[in-house]
Amino acid sequence: MQIWATWLFYGILVDLGDTVADELSLPFDEIIYLGLYHSTMAHQKAKVTDPVKYFADPQNRDLGIIKQKRKPNVKLIVTPFPDLQRGTDQFFFHISPKAS
Repeated sequence: MQIWATWLFYGILVDLGDTVADELSLPFDEIIYLGLYHSTMAHQKAKVTDPVKYFADPQNRDLGIIKQKRKPNVKLIVTPFPDLQRGTDQFFFHISPKAS
C-alpha cells in the first residue's frame, strides 16, 4: 500500500510540475517542488483554489519553484607558478623540453 501511495503521489507531483512548467513556458526540468507547503497553507486559508496559478504567479517567485542557474565550473590551478601555465591544459606539473 505504501509503495502504491508513493507512486501515486509522485505521479501527481510530475503532473503538477509539468502543468506549472507549461504555464511559465519553461522546460519541465527547471521546476522543483519547494513551494508545496506554502501552497497547502494558502489553500487551507482559502486564499488559493488553483495551485498552478499560485505557483505561476510572479509574486510567488520567492517560493523557489524555478531552479537557479549554476555558476560555471572554474578549473583550479594547483601549480607553484600558476601564471606560467594559465594557457595550457596541464594543471599539476609541466615538464619543460630542456629537462629531457
